[in-house]
Amino acid sequence: MTKKLFMLTIGQAPRKDIAPIIESNIGPESILVQSGALDGMSEREVVEKLSPINNSGDNSYVLTSRLTNGHSVTMLRSKLQPLLQEKIHEAENKGFRQIFLLCTGMFPGLQTSKANLLEPDVILPPIVKTIVGDKRLGVIVPLKDQLAMDSEKYESVGLHPIYDFASPYSDGDKRFEEVALKMSKRVDYILMDCMGFNEHFRNIIRKNSKKPTILSNALIAKVLSEFI
Repeated sequence: MTKKLFMLTIGQAPRKDIAPIIESNIGPESILVQSGALDGMSEREVVEKLSPINNSGDNSYVLTSRLTNGHSVTMLRSKLQPLLQEKIHEAENKGFRQIFLLCTGMFPGLQTSKANLLEPDVILPPIVKTIVGDKRLGVIVPLKDQLAMDSEKYESVGLHPIYDFASPYSDGDKRFEEVALKMSKRVDYILMDCMGFNEHFRNIIRKNSKKPTILSNALIAKVLSEFI
């Protein structure tokens, strides 16, 4: 029997950079169906409606993702979450029962009526805690503005990471090398906490830090394979 996984990105679909990682783990007997919260919107619309720049006074939680034109955008969670909820309802109405949110950010209050909503921010921290134990953890996020945002997610499971930032969308290899070298003397494990990171960036971090490096999308994909 063919199984279907609905993958919802906070940017635009398809995510040709990430989909192969997910598909290789869920297996050939499963079909990955992609959708994006920003599908059908122009870059200008996204900036005008969701960007912190045009929504002053509401910059408490920001996220970044990629558009199909290859550009990255920064968005406020408060503006983005209603779009995600709408897409989730649409997926349920189409009969999908496994919905995977392609983002490690926290979205409190997202709901489904029948489907399983697989949220990395809920799944990832306890798994990482099991792997790391009491060792020192380094966490790489894509935006500088996110450095102070992730503590709640990890402290809830007893982790107190050291943070740094490098964007998979706008930073080059040199930035990742710098982050890896800085973390190499301070941590025992490194977690790349964004679904936009890929094997290329993990290899840079691992090579320059000489530390075990966890790629969040690959780890989540392995877990997803048990759900569908």
